[in-house]
Amino acid sequence: MDVALRPVHDSDLPVFFRQRTDPESVRMAAFGPEEYADRDRFDAHWARIRAVPSSDVLRTVLLDGDVVGSVAVYGPPQEREVTYWIDRYYWGRGVATAALRALLGEVSERPLRARAAADNAGSRRVLEKCGFRLVGRDRGFAHGRGEETEEVVLRLDA
Repeated sequence: MDVALRPVHDSDLPVFFRQRTDPESVRMAAFGPEEYADRDRFDAHWARIRAVPSSDVLRTVLLDGDVVGSVAVYGPPQEREVTYWIDRYYWGRGVATAALRALLGEVSERPLRARAAADNAGSRRVLEKCGFRLVGRDRGFAHGRGEETEEVVLRLDA
């Protein structure tokens, strides 16, 4: 299994959109956009985050050369967070862990934070394998579930 990262290309966006409109994936991620299936909003979001030079690090995740997801570090200094999205077909195969480890190898700044729905054991396991530790809990409205949902907050310090 060869997991690699590269900058996001325009041709990745239709794949990302398909992945991010999968109902089971949306429910598991929980805290996504309100209108997750709105292609115009999706395209506008990606155009905005790719157009402005920033310290954000956006990467496409490749598995054996095929686009299987994305991984990123974003946010203002001292509030930097990681995020990732892997096609549901590849869950449980170590792809998310390998992609996040590769991203953490590119990005030296610390601390980094991450959030996951409290019942998303797979995502929490990925984060903990990469050195993130639980530092708190929060609760908010999760558009992917249409209800208040508990989330865990994790941090990577070194």
